[in-house]
Amino acid sequence: MKKITIAIDGFSSTGKSTLAKQIAKTLGYAYVDTGAMYRAVTLYAMQNGFIDEFEFNKTALINNLSEIHLQFQFNPALGFAEIYLNGVNVEKQIRSLEVSNFVSQVAEVSEVRAMLVRQQQQMGKDKGVVMDGRDIGTVVFPDAELKVFMTASPDVRAQRRFDELTEKGQLVSYDRVLENVLQRDYIDTHREDSPLVKAQDAIEIDNSQLTREQQFQKVLDLVNNI
Repeated sequence: MKKITIAIDGFSSTGKSTLAKQIAKTLGYAYVDTGAMYRAVTLYAMQNGFIDEFEFNKTALINNLSEIHLQFQFNPALGFAEIYLNGVNVEKQIRSLEVSNFVSQVAEVSEVRAMLVRQQQQMGKDKGVVMDGRDIGTVVFPDAELKVFMTASPDVRAQRRFDELTEKGQLVSYDRVLENVLQRDYIDTHREDSPLVKAQDAIEIDNSQLTREQQFQKVLDLVNNI
C-alpha cells in the first residue's frame, strides 16, 4: 500500500491532535503534533522572560532561536510521541492555559514559523505521516494527498477545552477559556504570515455534533478512498 501525507488543519480545540493520533496509529504512520512545537517555543519564551501579559520581546526570541532544540520521543505507555525542549519532557507544561494565552502571538513571528516549517517538512519528507496544525495543507505540505480542515462552534470548543483542563486539575473558568478560544481564532486567521485558512482542496469537517468515533471513521473512509 502506498504511503501518503495527511494534513489536518483547523481551529484550536477541534480535536485535531486526537484525530491525527488515531489515524496515525491505525495506519502505522508517524504522527507530528506541530502545535506542540509552537507551544514548546512559547514555553521557552516564557521561561526566559521574553513574553508575559505586558510585553512580548520578539527580537530577543528571534535572537535565541538557535538555542531552541525540539525533539519528539515515542512513549510506548501512551502510544504517541512526547515533545522535548532542550532535552526536557515538556508535554504537560505546554498544555497549560498560560501557554495557550501566548502561543498564537509566538506563532505569528515569521522567523519562528520558518524554523519550524523547515523541521516539519524534514520530518514528513518520506510520506507516511499525519501532521496537524494551522498551515499544514497550505504551507508545509501543499501537495499532501489528503487535506482535512476541522471546525466546530466556539462554545463547543471552549467546553471541550474547559473539560480537558479541569480533568487535569487546572483551576480555570469557562468564560476565560472561551475568551482564549476566540482570541486565538482572531490571531490565527488575521496574521500576515501563513494565516489559518482552509486549503482549496481540503475537506471540511464540522465536528460540533460528532463523536470521536464518527469523526475518525469519516477520515479513515477518506484515506481508504485514496
